[in-house]
Amino acid sequence: MVSVIIPFLNEEKLLAEAIDSVLKQTYNDWELILIDDGSTDHSSEIAQQYAANFPQQIRYFDHDGHCNMGLSHSRNLGISKANGSFVAFLDADDVWMKHKLAFQMELFRLHPRASMICEASEYWFHQWDDPTKQDVIKQIGKERDRLFEPPELLRQLYPLSDGPAPVPSGVIVRKTVAMKHGGFESQFSGRYQLYEDQAFFHKIYLNEPVFISSLCNHRYRQRRNSLVQTIRREGNYLAVRRFFLDWLTEYIKQHQLQSRMISRLINRAMMPYRHPKYYYLKYRVLLMMRRVQKKLVQ
Repeated sequence: MVSVIIPFLNEEKLLAEAIDSVLKQTYNDWELILIDDGSTDHSSEIAQQYAANFPQQIRYFDHDGHCNMGLSHSRNLGISKANGSFVAFLDADDVWMKHKLAFQMELFRLHPRASMICEASEYWFHQWDDPTKQDVIKQIGKERDRLFEPPELLRQLYPLSDGPAPVPSGVIVRKTVAMKHGGFESQFSGRYQLYEDQAFFHKIYLNEPVFISSLCNHRYRQRRNSLVQTIRREGNYLAVRRFFLDWLTEYIKQHQLQSRMISRLINRAMMPYRHPKYYYLKYRVLLMMRRVQKKLVQ
């Protein structure tokens, strides 16, 4: 069985679409766990109605006192309630295509050593929000369709490298692996929630084999007021990224995972903080070059 976890907070306009995309899966051996993170709109009623209509497959939970605990706590609550051997994540504003679980479970059959499977993402603008923008499929990293031994992916994926990282809606992991490594990190809350998925993924990258697939079977909704856009607009991105890098450095130290390659990657990632004037000037130069290129194109 696959346990699908959808955490949600005030998603009354989009939640039903996400749930329906699970109901349409061609792979039938799944359960859906809906985690209410303290919603104050009609999301709770929508989720509870689905659970009432499909009691054999859909269950609803919230935190004590209907509190807002954040994504990490909500995902961990879902994992603790999961009956399946595999856990798949779906954000409440994203959708799956109907063969998503079937394809990923077949990949687990073909690659039994894989602890986690990640797939490409369709960045979704056109049909739902901005018809002037084209949807685009972003592949993960620099190499795909193979198994990566730990800690290979640190050299390929954001934020220690420049390769695009997976998003939660495209990931499925063995439940035993998720629990073995402590699930999601609760300290990634508030604005630091931007990196809650990356903290979890990096624990897996550092310790377990991961399969990267070039298939794309989900849509990653792009929202104008998303967390990442808000943080960038408020000028807090570097501080949030620094929080993640400090956590990762300490995690590697505590678990004795140091290596020359990992140290080199972290030192490179920390350069903007150690030499801020140099990187500020570099950023300004790149910004000016992009503006010039844009004018030349026009």
